[in-house]
Amino acid sequence: MKKITGFLFVIIIFFIIYLVTWPVPVDPVSWESPPNPGYTGPFKVNNRLAAIEKLPLEETHGPEDIALDADGRIYAATHEGFIVRLDNSNSNAKPEKWVNTGGRPLGIDFDGSGNLIVADGYIGLLSIAPDGKITQLLTSVDGIPLGFTDDVDVAADGKIYFSDASAKFTAKTYGTMAASLMDLMEHGGHGRLIVYDPETGKASTLMSGLSFANGVAVSPDQSYVLVNETGNYRVLRYWIEGPRQGKWEPLIESLPSFPDNISAGYDGRFWVALVSPRNPLLDSLAGKPFIRKMIHRLPEAIKPKAVHYGHIIAVNEKGELVADLQDPNAACPVNTSVTETSQYLYIGSLVTDSIARLPKSEAGL
Repeated sequence: MKKITGFLFVIIIFFIIYLVTWPVPVDPVSWESPPNPGYTGPFKVNNRLAAIEKLPLEETHGPEDIALDADGRIYAATHEGFIVRLDNSNSNAKPEKWVNTGGRPLGIDFDGSGNLIVADGYIGLLSIAPDGKITQLLTSVDGIPLGFTDDVDVAADGKIYFSDASAKFTAKTYGTMAASLMDLMEHGGHGRLIVYDPETGKASTLMSGLSFANGVAVSPDQSYVLVNETGNYRVLRYWIEGPRQGKWEPLIESLPSFPDNISAGYDGRFWVALVSPRNPLLDSLAGKPFIRKMIHRLPEAIKPKAVHYGHIIAVNEKGELVADLQDPNAACPVNTSVTETSQYLYIGSLVTDSIARLPKSEAGL
């Protein structure tokens, strides 16, 4: 019995030493977590997202972002590297594996010439012509490699606004999910908002120091661009025209969940996909970087996990909440994007094997 007790004591000592000293890539910094409204008030729990329809992807999964071309065909960026295409006029049509980028395509958007602009987390910024030819546009900006090219939106003048979520925790090295969790755990401000002008071939950084720069959306009047700062639970507005050009301010803060992508919808709406509710434990450790580093050393099986919860919201140009659609049962979990058309809301996900869509009549729109 004494031998067993002594052995267990040694195991515990070694585990404590491991938790305190084992080298890990994250170097957490202290920060102040904003108030968490929780699922109360305007975010009170509802099931308005439960009536989704599912368009099966069959051999692919993880439709991070969704876009429709001029003919109404549906495109989705998948985990397997394929941009899949579906015929919107035939609900029984099988998805076509249109092209494979050779990386992990995330945000997608069509430019005025019908090219699909792709933020590929592994490769950089890409352009795919209507015939499927892939052109690499950017792999670095301002001398810094694109580590996690995340979301993209094309302005009316052809300029491409996109995010580089993390220059330190690169998607290709760690994988998109692991890299995002590491960046959020460190909170080191490695994200950027970037603009690229295809006419000149030049790109420049508009904002840096962001805690996981994520979704990007240009306003309908083209005067500003929005970027989701996932690690700080907020949406930021950067002015690209007018008297405040070059300045920025929060549009909406203290969200109850981690915001992923953002897109301009109808009637002045901006849709924000909320990937998972905030973790009260991690929020409480915002000012305790040493403990967060210890948590990162824990075995994966006992680390804090993201909760599956279906949730998308819409805000107006004043940052006011104008729509809140939830599904606590998470028929479509880990929501990453929303694309609004005249009839539907198409909803992306990091994990599902189908594209979710919600008739706008069911959403009360």
